[in-house]
Amino acid sequence: MRVTVTGGAGFIGSNLARAAVADPQIDQVTVLDDLSTGLLTNLDGTDVTFIEGSLLDPRALDEAVAGRDAVVHLGALGSVPRSLDDPVRSHQVNATGTLLLLEACRRHRVGHVIVASSSSVYGSNPALPKSELAWTRPMSPYAASKLAAEAYTLAHQTSYGLPVLVFRFFNVYGPRQRPDHAYAAVIPRFVHAALSGDPVVVHGDGTQSRDFTYVGTVCDVLLEAIRRRVHHAQPVNLAFGAPASLLQILEELEDQLGHRVPRRFEPGRVGDVAHSLADDRLLRELFPAIDPVGRRAGLQATIRWMADSPRTLAQLR
Repeated sequence: MRVTVTGGAGFIGSNLARAAVADPQIDQVTVLDDLSTGLLTNLDGTDVTFIEGSLLDPRALDEAVAGRDAVVHLGALGSVPRSLDDPVRSHQVNATGTLLLLEACRRHRVGHVIVASSSSVYGSNPALPKSELAWTRPMSPYAASKLAAEAYTLAHQTSYGLPVLVFRFFNVYGPRQRPDHAYAAVIPRFVHAALSGDPVVVHGDGTQSRDFTYVGTVCDVLLEAIRRRVHHAQPVNLAFGAPASLLQILEELEDQLGHRVPRRFEPGRVGDVAHSLADDRLLRELFPAIDPVGRRAGLQATIRWMADSPRTLAQLR
């Protein structure tokens, strides 16, 4: 089986590429990435075919998907704050880029396409847990762009018979997640600050909760979906209904590190939702064999990787 991973030099993509290379059912792994946020070093020592190119370049897309059996589309401009700074760019990459990729897959008769969406599409819907059948109301340009991407993906399945699977990711964390840019996610920022002895910056009062999911579990689900060519008529939450508040994450970090982590509270950010919790019934129905990595083990692996990584401490201070 020949598989392409867009955004494969990024956090989730590089973890997936490494896992795919080790999978005996996958013969070839191709990565497409423009390196705007990903790092080529994430793929060091990994036997992949690397194509440096943009989702907005049809020639790069043709090269990346021609002759492939499956495509996992993880390439995107993440971050709510980034989309607030430049909503047009977020739309171009996340919505238009997805449409162009789907068209390339259709031209080259790719047999299976998996697309990453986001729990942010639920937005201002207060219902918990978040069901895939619940109404969506994006609160940021990023969320709106991901909702557009998943709508185009499902429309291609209905209109053209392209087998697709849309996952709504919920706050994925783990090794290779960068803490060193303005739009870094919460767990890598917390872990990096704690290891560096710096105060952790908490936006809001810290009681906001997220359904954190370890990247290894996400890769297990994605690989199982590739192997079995799982497709579905609606989006699927990729989280396991195990939320934690930001203050709880800090307490767990303190417990594992064995010392107090100083914190500095700042105003909440525009576009952030208060609570996020997945209804995981459909996920477990489609992937009953998946055993998710617990938060304690996931945080241990994240701390260990960040402490051992030469990029994340001395070089980033």
